Amino acid sequence: MRHTEIHRTHRIGWLRAAVLGANDGIVSTASLVLGVAAAGAATGSILVAGVAGLVAGAMSMAAGEYVSVSSQADTEQADLERERSELAEDPEHEHAELAAIYVARGLDEALAAQVATRLMAHDALGAHARDELGISEHLAARPVQAALASAATFAVGAALPLLVVLLAPASLLMGAVAGSSLVFLASLGSVSASAGGAPVLVAATRVTFWGALAMALTAGVGALFGVAAS
Repeated sequence: MRHTEIHRTHRIGWLRAAVLGANDGIVSTASLVLGVAAAGAATGSILVAGVAGLVAGAMSMAAGEYVSVSSQADTEQADLERERSELAEDPEHEHAELAAIYVARGLDEALAAQVATRLMAHDALGAHARDELGISEHLAARPVQAALASAATFAVGAALPLLVVLLAPASLLMGAVAGSSLVFLASLGSVSASAGGAPVLVAATRVTFWGALAMALTAGVGALFGVAAS
């Protein structure tokens, strides 16, 4: 019987960006809404601030992810070019280096040398990228993918508390936004943990705690400014 294994490592790149975007969308927009509401602003002003935060945040997330992941990709490419040059200039040393890695992993020297020879004959650069540099196809940096995932999920996350602002009565707005946002965050933590194969309760608790702290601090600042303005 064939044994089927399910691994989720290939999801790390887009999943990290997506979870970060959605989390920031919910937390930053909900916090912004609560801060403005605590200062005594009308519902229309709260919506304007929230929509502005959604657009600015989505663009900021996209730009930030693209720049940071591009820097990672540039570093990876530089390392690969350096490795390609070393393979061309001193293949014997690179063979010994690769064999030493396999010895450190538990192979005897003869077998390690044989494995290094076979792998380098098949794809020398790929073998060194994977086993020496830790660069693989699944984990390689993808700036555009990260930017799009982060911006899209930020916008979706930010839209959730804004939808609550539209639907909730003005007298219940702060409680409705805070409560629903905590539910959204807990759900996000659960879904992301399930997608990544991590413990659901730990992820949901972590995301919810930090979101609650951010909203509480922002609401407190908004209330202080509201009192000062009055």
